[in-house]
Amino acid sequence: MTQLAQSAGGASRGPLVRGFGGTNPAPYRAYLRSVANLAGCCGALAAGAAVQLDTRAAYLALIVGNATSFVACAAIITRLPSLPPIPAPPTTGRWIALKDKPYVAVTVLDAIMGIHGQVLVFALPVWIISQTHAPRWFVGVAVLVNTALVAALQVRASRGIDTSPAAGRAMRRSGMAFLIGMALIAATSTMPGWLAITVMTLGVAAHTVGELWHAAGSLELQFRLAPPHAQGQYTGLSGLGTGLANVAAPSILGLLCIAWGAPGWLLMGGIFVAVGLAAPAVVRWAERTRPDPAKAV
Repeated sequence: MTQLAQSAGGASRGPLVRGFGGTNPAPYRAYLRSVANLAGCCGALAAGAAVQLDTRAAYLALIVGNATSFVACAAIITRLPSLPPIPAPPTTGRWIALKDKPYVAVTVLDAIMGIHGQVLVFALPVWIISQTHAPRWFVGVAVLVNTALVAALQVRASRGIDTSPAAGRAMRRSGMAFLIGMALIAATSTMPGWLAITVMTLGVAAHTVGELWHAAGSLELQFRLAPPHAQGQYTGLSGLGTGLANVAAPSILGLLCIAWGAPGWLLMGGIFVAVGLAAPAVVRWAERTRPDPAKAV
């Protein structure tokens, strides 16, 4: 039920963001992501407090508080003004997103790039604990550094990424940033604790820069390449790709980054670079298959 609700929520947010984003939706989407990361940081702090207390009352309070937050969000959403439906062209069939091969290709690349989301929350903690001399408390610090940077810089990083070509270039840059971040992290296995902390902090910062660019590019493509009347369907397809990437990410990162060690980190970074390099060409293909707005008038 939770996964069904999450999938439905993701698909429904697309039309809402498109409808309320106004004429310049890129900064609006970046602002939403910054707020979401800030909320995630608050949730992590609350979870940390519950784990530290380690009592039944603390855990129950965490669960009830989480459920209450969903009810509060639902109440706020009911206060939003109604958006009129966008009529579909007469010749439009069903499941047009699945039939849109260029968009499916963009979704595949975006999903592979999306594996980065599990690097700092899965691969890095295991790496710190099992393969480095860094103290275990740095696991939480690394996540907080990432979250704080995203909350502070997502809007700024999204400036200028307001066209499909710009989004493709942003994904290319993100692949390079991921490689730099993963190379820095991979180099820490033989370093003393204080040096490992310093280098890993730089690696987390580089990885976060890649995350900022990828998020901006991915969101731009989700909205730029989708026809307005089918935004929910296209957002749902993109969410499916992200979900599959999240399922596969622990196994892939566990094999490459943990079992293979430093060479695996570099290989994963190389995969991100390859995907980033392919993105502009695939985006140009998708752009060529979009209907010409001038002819639609």
